[in-house]
Amino acid sequence: MKTKIEQLMQESGVGFGTSGARGLVSAMTDRVCYAYACAFLQVLKAGGVAPMRVVIGHDLRPSSPAIAAACAAAVRDAGAELVYAGCLPTPALAWYANQLNAPAIVVTGSHIPFDRNGIKFYRAEGEISKADEQAIAEAEVTIPEPLLPVSLPAPTVAAAGAYIERYTGFFAPDALQGLRVALYAHSSVARDLLPQILQALGADVVELGRTDTFVPIDTEAVRPEDIAQARRWAEEQGFDAIVSTDGDADRPLIGDERGQWLRGDIVGILCARSLGAESVVTPVSSNTAVERCGAFKQVLRTRIGSPYVIAGMQQLAGLGSSVVGYEANGGFLLGCELTREGRTLGALPTRDAVLPMLALLADAKARGVPLSALSGDLPARFTASDRLQNFATATSRALIAQLCDDPRQAAQVMAPKSGDAVDIDLTDGLRIGFANGDIVHLRPSGNAPELRCYAEADSSEGAMNLCQGCIQQLQQYISL
Repeated sequence: MKTKIEQLMQESGVGFGTSGARGLVSAMTDRVCYAYACAFLQVLKAGGVAPMRVVIGHDLRPSSPAIAAACAAAVRDAGAELVYAGCLPTPALAWYANQLNAPAIVVTGSHIPFDRNGIKFYRAEGEISKADEQAIAEAEVTIPEPLLPVSLPAPTVAAAGAYIERYTGFFAPDALQGLRVALYAHSSVARDLLPQILQALGADVVELGRTDTFVPIDTEAVRPEDIAQARRWAEEQGFDAIVSTDGDADRPLIGDERGQWLRGDIVGILCARSLGAESVVTPVSSNTAVERCGAFKQVLRTRIGSPYVIAGMQQLAGLGSSVVGYEANGGFLLGCELTREGRTLGALPTRDAVLPMLALLADAKARGVPLSALSGDLPARFTASDRLQNFATATSRALIAQLCDDPRQAAQVMAPKSGDAVDIDLTDGLRIGFANGDIVHLRPSGNAPELRCYAEADSSEGAMNLCQGCIQQLQQYISL
């Protein structure tokens, strides 16, 4: 039966967000997932790429294998070979597909709540673009009746091996020698792979918090219980660092020796600096310390979402400088090949959690300082973020449009104690810079029904109070 993807989007509510197609698990039926995968392969073929094989993998959500099986049926019906890689980090799957010169389909809901899931699509060279997403949305596909999902075979071990080799072949074998690193394993798809990488580079790894229940770790809005738990573990376990990831391991969560989680945009700055990057691409929501620190020749700001960061890196790549990107969630993108002491690290223009972990740990080890000291010379700018959950995207957009129409009212709602609005940025949502230097940014989440709030100030406490105050004021404003 012929079906238009746009119609399927409207019927199911499964649509493209900031990265991939997302929706309620109950809506991600075999039919919907088959159609999306079929449309992706159709778009590749229309562009002159008829893949002979397709890599498929997924995270540890209970719903992910079934979605992967439906996508595999589309691969089968397209006449391509299925390369099933099993449960692996999204960047590991993207890297392996790149090595095979094959596209990839990754089933993951990343950090979003348990009742949701998603599908990410990769060309052989990396993430699909927003233009590709539009082409998929406009596609018309044929869904067979009956639709028979594929029985997934035993996964190949080559994908994990290629990802491990990517890092053990670049960092020195003793780069982390003597460091005691705690791994907050929870339900991260990287929980079995990360220790292998860390130990291969000399670290002593202690695992904490493994669970078979999915934990929606959001590295931009760390749960209060995870903040408290990390500090408690630091007191009890005595480690040099604690590392973790979101569900599909493309966003890092890195804590110092005190169990203090580092903000993702600070991680991005430190990683870019340690790698010797000349040009940095990052969304408008990231900490302004990246410009103020003076470590980079060029900083390009984009809308939020890895496709925009990747487009920005491609824009700067022609200038001949080493280009990297990162997001406020800590996900790091390598836009060029790096060489250090005769060892090479290939470009990986998709969010990755492992590179920033290793870069920061190795930098701290080489300098002989604790992890907490790495950011000591950065400008004193601090960020915080939070969200209004179960807040419809349409309602978020209407609210932001209303505030955009009245900047004076927006200032009173978003930061009444910060002075006049002196800079208004509409790159992605509404971002206001105030007379006292504070910054508050509102935007609808592209992945879930949430209104995101980002704040920046001259102190950690100030940023947190600014963010929490804005959320409280928004709730009052909405109820009026």
